[in-house]
Parts: sequence; C-alpha cells; structure tokens
Amino acid sequence: MSLDYGVAPAGYRLPDETRLGPVKLQVADLARSVAYYESVIGLQTISRGSGNARLGAQGDDGMLVGLTEKPGVNAVPRRGLLGLYHFAILVPDRASLGRFLRHAVSLGVHVGMADHLVSEALYLTDPDGLGIEVYVDRPRESWKRIDRQLAMASDPLDAENLMAAGGSAPFTGLPSGTKIGHVHLYVGDIEKASHFYHEGLGFDKMVWNYPGALFLAAGGYHHHVGTNTWAAGAPHATDGDARLLEWEVQVPNAADASAALGNLESHGHAVERDATGGIAKDPWGTQVRLRSP
Repeated sequence: MSLDYGVAPAGYRLPDETRLGPVKLQVADLARSVAYYESVIGLQTISRGSGNARLGAQGDDGMLVGLTEKPGVNAVPRRGLLGLYHFAILVPDRASLGRFLRHAVSLGVHVGMADHLVSEALYLTDPDGLGIEVYVDRPRESWKRIDRQLAMASDPLDAENLMAAGGSAPFTGLPSGTKIGHVHLYVGDIEKASHFYHEGLGFDKMVWNYPGALFLAAGGYHHHVGTNTWAAGAPHATDGDARLLEWEVQVPNAADASAALGNLESHGHAVERDATGGIAKDPWGTQVRLRSP
C-alpha cells in the first residue's frame, strides 16, 4: 500500500495484511486472573491446564489472551516497569464498547477513558497491575492527518453517548470478532525503539510528535505497537514480576516471517527461528513472535 501519510522504513517493510495475534501474560494467581478476565473483561476460557489458561471472545475458538501462573511474582508497581504499558482489545463496533462500559460501571470497576480521534478507548488494570485497553476504531475515512502524521490525541470521552450507543441489550461478554488491536510498551529510549520496531521489524512510523511516544503500524493502521518513555528510569520487568511474556505479529506467509526476522538480524538483533516463524526481544527484553499461518 502506498500511503500519503506515515513514514515507511528504508529497507524491509511489513506487509499490509499484517495483524496481531494473542498476548501471553505471567500472573501470580491463575484462578484470580481467569475470574477477572471472564467476569470483568468478558472473555471466555477456551482451555485450562495446570498453571495456564487460554481465553478468547465469546463464540470464537481463537486465543486472545494466554495466562501463565507463577506464584509469588510481584504486581506491577503504579509507576510501571519497562515492558508492557497495556495490551489493547479491539471490539468490532461501538455498541459493543458501549455495553462493555455500562457493564464495567455497574461492577464499580475503575475505568479510564479517552477519545483518541481515531478511536474511543477504555482503560482498566488487572489484578496483577497489568494494563488493558478495550477500544473501538472510528471509520478509517474519518481519520485526519497533519502533514504525514495521523492526528491522535487523548481528549475527554463522551461516556454517556458511548453507553447510549449500546442500547438496552445486556452485556454478554466481548463478542465474536473481537481481536488484539495493538500493544503499547514502556521503553527506555525512543530512538532505540525506532531502530528495533521501525528499521528492524519493518513497521511504518505513524505518529511521532506525541510527547515521549512513537506509534507504528502496518497497512496504514493508526498503530499496531505504541512505545513511550513515560516510565523512563524504571527497571525492566523480570521473571519475578507479573509481565507480558510475549506478543505476536502475524504475517501472511512463512517468507514474510523469515524476511522480518532476517531484517532484525541485519540490524544487530538476535532472533530464534522455529517452524512457524520465530522470536526476537526488543532492547528492554519484551519478546515479540513473528508467525505465519
């Protein structure tokens, strides 16, 4: 896709069809986390084993969130740790988001809210302090540009209007068609983040003048990955912390996965290959998996 906005990497560029797959989280108490993701977020358990669970949208058999239990891990401190800022669950329509908001309010759950111009977003925190966004996109034709950047902001959200869009139907969980829309990461340095995610992995830069942040995507999307330095000086998430274990970039075929991994290698980043693609870690230890069907 040739865009009249964004900045493409000089070398390898991810295909327009690139999407995100599931996120995998390390949590302290599996039963507690499953209960939260089912009762508050509205996911269903697809399968559950000893110390792990796979959750997805209602009526879908694809995993959106994988949970791995490690008893005794530390909750994320309020200031955050380098690694996950939040992962973002994209619902298919505004009515679904309105019903979710009404549901969360009825439970007395604290919900942050923002109008990002390209989307309407709600923010929650799971029992381990891991950040979650649930959001809906505005139609792409309504997105505005300033020179080559998409216009994004964090304006107040009209919560009453959003809940009204949900109508009178009850909330019955996140509906079929819900997916992981993006991940947003705390990083230590924006230039290093750009070197890994833009020059290396092959995402386009979409927004780069947002204070302390860089947003990147494939195929003209507003962002598949956000990076920010808002927790600069904080330590990295470690195996002793609740954390993001892995997020997944899905590309159309094995050649695309191999090309992206090879480009990361050419920019000095270590990769590990497997039958469906491979993995790499950004400079702060956050693991991303490149995968083809």
